[in-house]
Amino acid sequence: MPSQLATVSAFVEGAPPGELADVIADIKALTIESPALVSQLGPAFEKYNEEQFATVKLPGSSQFVIVSSHNSLGNGRYFDVESSSSFIFDHATQKASGVQSYVLESNHSDLVNSILKSLATHVKEHYPNASYGVYPIEDDSKIAILVVANKYSPNNFWNGRWRSLYIYSPSPSSLSGSMKVDVHYYEDGNVRLLTTKPVMASISSGSASTIVREIAGAEKKYQEELNKGFNNLSEGAFKGLRRQLPITRQKIEWDKIAGYRLGQDIGGGSSKR
Repeated sequence: MPSQLATVSAFVEGAPPGELADVIADIKALTIESPALVSQLGPAFEKYNEEQFATVKLPGSSQFVIVSSHNSLGNGRYFDVESSSSFIFDHATQKASGVQSYVLESNHSDLVNSILKSLATHVKEHYPNASYGVYPIEDDSKIAILVVANKYSPNNFWNGRWRSLYIYSPSPSSLSGSMKVDVHYYEDGNVRLLTTKPVMASISSGSASTIVREIAGAEKKYQEELNKGFNNLSEGAFKGLRRQLPITRQKIEWDKIAGYRLGQDIGGGSSKR
C-alpha cells in the first residue's frame, strides 16, 4: 500500500496547468493532522516543475525563462542561454533568486544561438504567449529545444498548456521528441485532455533555419489534427451522448411553448402547475 507521502506526491505530479497552488492548498486541508507532510514534498515539486517546463521571471527582467532537467546545473540552479544568466529556483514557491552571469561553454554554441534566433521568430509568429529555450545536453553531444505556452482562465474554469521537446542530434542529423497538450476544464464537472504526439525526422541540413522549419511543420500538422479531432468529437461522440428526441419520440416546439406562455401572461391566465 502506498505511503501517505507517495500518495500526496502523486497528487502534486498530476496537478493540472496553473493549478499547483490549488492542489497544495487541498493537500494542506486533507493532511491537517500531518502539517509537516508538505515540507517533505520537495522532490515532487522539483519533478513537476521540470517535467512541466515551469516558467519564471528573473528579478529585474520581464521575460520568462524555463525550468527543466535540460538546463539544470544541480542544487536548484538553472541556466538560460538567451539571457546569459543562471538562477536559483525555489520549487515550492516557484520563485527565482540568486541571478548570476553565465557563459555557455559548448562546441555547439554558434548553432545553439542560431536556433534560439530562428525559434524566437517561430514562437512569436505562432504563439500569443510562449517561452522557449535551447540547451546543449548529454555531454555536449546533442541539443535540447523546448517550447512551452500557458493559457490560464480560472474565471472561466479552464487552464491549458502546450509543451514541445525536441532533441537534435548533429551526428547523424536527426530530430526526435514530442508535443504535449494538457487542458483542464472544471465548470460543473472535471474534464481533462492529455495528448502526446511523437516527432521523428531526418534533417537534410544541420542549419538552424532547417531545424526550426521542421519543428514548425510538425507543430502545424499536429494543431490541424487536434482541430479535426475536436470537430469529430462534437459531431460524433458528444452528439451521441445527447438524446435526439424526448421520451415521447416527438420534437418539442420550444418557440410555440414560449408563445403560449407569453399569451397566458398577457391575457391574465395562469398555466397549470
